Amino acid sequence: MAADGGSPGSSRLTRAEWALLAVLVAIQFTHIVDFVIIMPLGDRLRSELAITPGQFATVIAAYAWAAGLASLVAGLAMDRFDRKTILIVMYGGFAVSTLLCGLAPTYEWLLAGRTLAGVFGGLAAVALMSAIGDLFPPEKRGRATGAVISAFAVASIVGLPIGLVLADAFGRGAPFIALSGLSAIVWVVGLVRLPSIRGHLEAERRHPVAEYLEVIREPNHLRGFAFSFFLILGTFTVASFIGPVLAAMNGWSETQLAVVYFVGGACTLVGTNLVGRLADRLPRLPLFRVLAFGALVMAILIGNIQPGPIWVAALATAAFMTCAAGRMVPAHAMLLGVAKPSVRGAFMSLNTSVQHLATGLAPTIAGLILVEGPDKKLDGFPLVGLVSAGAAAVSLLLAGFLRMAPPPPPIVEVKPVEAGEPTSGPLDGDTSKSRPFDTTTSA
Repeated sequence: MAADGGSPGSSRLTRAEWALLAVLVAIQFTHIVDFVIIMPLGDRLRSELAITPGQFATVIAAYAWAAGLASLVAGLAMDRFDRKTILIVMYGGFAVSTLLCGLAPTYEWLLAGRTLAGVFGGLAAVALMSAIGDLFPPEKRGRATGAVISAFAVASIVGLPIGLVLADAFGRGAPFIALSGLSAIVWVVGLVRLPSIRGHLEAERRHPVAEYLEVIREPNHLRGFAFSFFLILGTFTVASFIGPVLAAMNGWSETQLAVVYFVGGACTLVGTNLVGRLADRLPRLPLFRVLAFGALVMAILIGNIQPGPIWVAALATAAFMTCAAGRMVPAHAMLLGVAKPSVRGAFMSLNTSVQHLATGLAPTIAGLILVEGPDKKLDGFPLVGLVSAGAAAVSLLLAGFLRMAPPPPPIVEVKPVEAGEPTSGPLDGDTSKSRPFDTTTSA
């Protein structure tokens, strides 16, 4: 069965489920702002720290490489602990690392801060997505995933504009210091409000290396990893440098870039929540393909954008962000169904590692292509757009090869038969006699 997962059943979330989602969205919001705020600050960082486009790409990539490596190692143990414990511990480390980024006086210190933030933020993201798979049934995962992914849009509407205005007024470190303070508040709320998530611990466990190898060897998992790699590569190759290219091309300040990201985020917020609703009512594969094709086309158009009024850049960026973020809703809903619940944490760890590998590779590729001219403008962006579109095209093809994991076997409850009650007949193929037990199954 294809990893479509759409269900005609009720997808309405309860009030308690919305309360849990609010905490998860807040965690995802701060994580996303931390990841993306570095990109529109590229022009300021290149000027204040005297770094090259290649070094700026390294700062972006360091976060992703560190997150990917940490997720790769964490897959050995991710399913052996309470998901809440992992999420809270890693998110606390993320808040401290973000503060270090804000206080970094040099390029080397900033690089170290981004690396640590990648480790802790990446693992927090793994625990968060695994928790969604455990807390929400398949027929509600589209809406739950859409709500969490919409944090990207909220980050663009609120987080990025505020962060850019703070940078414009108080310097490059201000957005990270403010974000660290906000993360501390969210950490306390999460500690109090999130429930323990231990259902996956009931599964029979083997040696962690054996389980890890089983996850890696599963062909359906490998298809999921390949799909994730090209999906992310098709987004961040061009997205990593939209802000610096627009700023250098038009001479815009962070405040003007904030307008571009605000418009893009507003459109993405509406789009991802709409797609989340559709993903629980429509087949997810066709929905993904429509949005992925739109992202492919917009990557090419963004790559060829020319100097012009800010509203043109805002609309083009909004169209790209809406399609790119929108396709992630059905994509993540499909990926959550690829692995069995007992190994979902390990699968999501490895999948996140692959995604961060692509996220780190994307700006590296773009940084190698782009050349800084004597006028400080960045040349070669059209080729970056083509590379991004090519990766997106591969993800379009791979999506059709994903398959849903078989559901877990029903729990069998064995009950003694009351005196005088007829038995249910032979079990386990033994026809020699009836046994004094009957069996009932529960969902």
